Amino acid sequence: MKPKKHKSIITKRRKEVSSGLESLGLKIYEQLDKGDFPSIEMPSRSTENIYYDPQVRQFILGDKKVRRKARNIRHLRPFTQLVWTAFFSHELTSQRKTSTLRDVYYSAQAYEMKFKDQQESNNIITDLETVLAFSREDFNIFPEERSAVFGDLTIEYTVPGYEGKRLNLTSHPDGVMIGPALTSAEFVKTTADKVIAIEKGGLFTRFVEEGVHKKFNAILVLTAGQAPRATRHFVRRLNRELNVPAYIFTDGDPWGMHIAMVMISGSANAAHLRELTTPDAKWSGVWATDIVNYKLPADPLDEVDIKRLYELQRDPRYKDPLWQREIKMFLKIRKKAEQEAFSRYGLTYIVDEYLPAKLEETK
Repeated sequence: MKPKKHKSIITKRRKEVSSGLESLGLKIYEQLDKGDFPSIEMPSRSTENIYYDPQVRQFILGDKKVRRKARNIRHLRPFTQLVWTAFFSHELTSQRKTSTLRDVYYSAQAYEMKFKDQQESNNIITDLETVLAFSREDFNIFPEERSAVFGDLTIEYTVPGYEGKRLNLTSHPDGVMIGPALTSAEFVKTTADKVIAIEKGGLFTRFVEEGVHKKFNAILVLTAGQAPRATRHFVRRLNRELNVPAYIFTDGDPWGMHIAMVMISGSANAAHLRELTTPDAKWSGVWATDIVNYKLPADPLDEVDIKRLYELQRDPRYKDPLWQREIKMFLKIRKKAEQEAFSRYGLTYIVDEYLPAKLEETK
């Protein structure tokens, strides 16, 4: 299979991001040049302005706007922080450098720009995302956490110093880190006909050891818990550009369900962004009904788990019959199970029996 070209998309995106940052700066400059107090308008991220859109199958922001004004003494600090963050992001993108969220927090100190803590810095970066409708990854700002991928996919790097170099993602038995260089790489060729996303590192390693990528023609993605945004974008790219279905395997509990749903339909926290979701991906287990049908070793749900299940039951993303059925089953049996629970039947049972059954059931 020869995937479509991605390099031109990356180039176009870079130009759009650069243009957006420069337009923001020009707007502020023009306001100052007129003798006006500068201001920035952005969509409100308040809970009252976030709603689920069944058309795009994710949370989106409504029409409510907020304005941050330099004239308002309470707005002056976050306004200045936002302008500096836009400047720093332009430096990163124009020089094709990357930074972590933590780096941004410390880099501000070199410019005598003060953030009381990293959370304040992170919130300002999110504000910039909202203003320009680009993600922090588009600004070359990444979180520390990383996940991994393994499978027969040859990629071609587009980052400086490695442009044109190719790598097959079976090259390392621990998987290849999903970092900035990989998320921006071009997909060259693959024999895979599906993507399998896995919550836990132990199961990811087991799948690699047992040759799941060959047996099932699959690209394996380790989410390492809640998938980082770069990983969610990468899974979306695999699904869209390779035209292959995506399956998600998590622990059998409400938190595992939510890991799958965030990959499928996004989250309220990222309602201002697109291109992070894979709406047609399938949550393939571990289901509550699997705990019963496979007689899996299980632990009792605690009060926090049960409260979370009732929250999911009311969440519009979980309205489909399968999700509602599994929520009700969890509440009925009051039990949860980890992916590793299948090892009670032997180390290879999950690959030999469970995985093929679930792929067939949810295709």
